[in-house]
Amino acid sequence: MKKNTYIGCSSFSNSYWKKIFYPENMPSSKWFEYYCTHFNTYEMNGTFYKFPTLKTMDNWYKKAPEHFLFSVKAPRDITHYKKFVDCEEQINDFYAICDNGLKDKLGPILFQLPPSYQYSEEKLLSIIKQLDQNFDNIIEFRHPSWWIPEVWTTLDKNNITFCSVSHPQLPETIFTEFPVTYIRLHGRPTLFYSDYAIDELNKINDIISQNTAKPSFIYFNNTASTAGILNAIEMKKLSQQND
Repeated sequence: MKKNTYIGCSSFSNSYWKKIFYPENMPSSKWFEYYCTHFNTYEMNGTFYKFPTLKTMDNWYKKAPEHFLFSVKAPRDITHYKKFVDCEEQINDFYAICDNGLKDKLGPILFQLPPSYQYSEEKLLSIIKQLDQNFDNIIEFRHPSWWIPEVWTTLDKNNITFCSVSHPQLPETIFTEFPVTYIRLHGRPTLFYSDYAIDELNKINDIISQNTAKPSFIYFNNTASTAGILNAIEMKKLSQQND
């Protein structure tokens, strides 16, 4: 696996991964420890539903091995309820908890907007104004109106990454020109369930392998079935072939 390539899943606590990934008799309390022996990153999605505490993040830090990185998803109160309206203080609190809790194991911060959130220049500038450029900020848009050069250029100038997504209703572009290459594979055609064929994974790997100067994060969010973990294992094997 090339340096700065991080491959993992957006969930790990899945009982249907028993025998497929986790040993059958392994208690669920050991699953994350086992996951960490196979992958070098985890996309933390629980923070989307509940604002994290410093104690929680510190516990995650202690669970993970050295050189492991967490990507952390911002709370929906910021992205879905308030939609970045007057959220600067809340965002700063979130940054502080992630930074102080996860320390050197903190990777990118993911902000995912809802499908109803359509492009406007005013919205774009408001988001940028509230983000701290000292962090690796990733923006995942869910409305196709954001797939325009004006958005990409403005984000890149402000050291913010446009998230590459595989989603039934969105463009499939893999973006490598941003500070970080960040790919979320949600399952297609069936969201969260569908697996990815080996040729699809090969295409992604070919793009990533040419992008040696920047860190790349690839997360499988098709975890409602066994597809996510099997695809992550396949992706890791492909990446290791580049060594």
